[in-house]
Amino acid sequence: MGYLVNGVELETDDEGYLLAPDYSEEAVRVIAQAEGIELNDDHWKVVEYLRGQYREHGHTPNFRAMLKDVGELMPGCDSKALYDLFPGGPAKQGARVAALPKPYGKGGY
Repeated sequence: MGYLVNGVELETDDEGYLLAPDYSEEAVRVIAQAEGIELNDDHWKVVEYLRGQYREHGHTPNFRAMLKDVGELMPGCDSKALYDLFPGGPAKQGARVAALPKPYGKGGY
């Protein structure tokens, strides 16, 4: 399974994570639509945060670190708000929607 973005199929693993990051806005839109997520400004803030963390560290943060950081970026944002944005799990579904490779598993941070 892959995502068709601007006529190019992006390769994914069996869980729908990209094998290589794609930093285009169109990739985010295509993946969010496939996930049943209607993007708003808060989604984009989280996407940009996750992409920045991936660029800087080579992986996305675990949920606990994400919650702390996003809470500083978006005052009042708590775990419920993040799960409202990404009901499949903010760290995992968020990384998928951000067009990034699969996050590390439990204990891999």
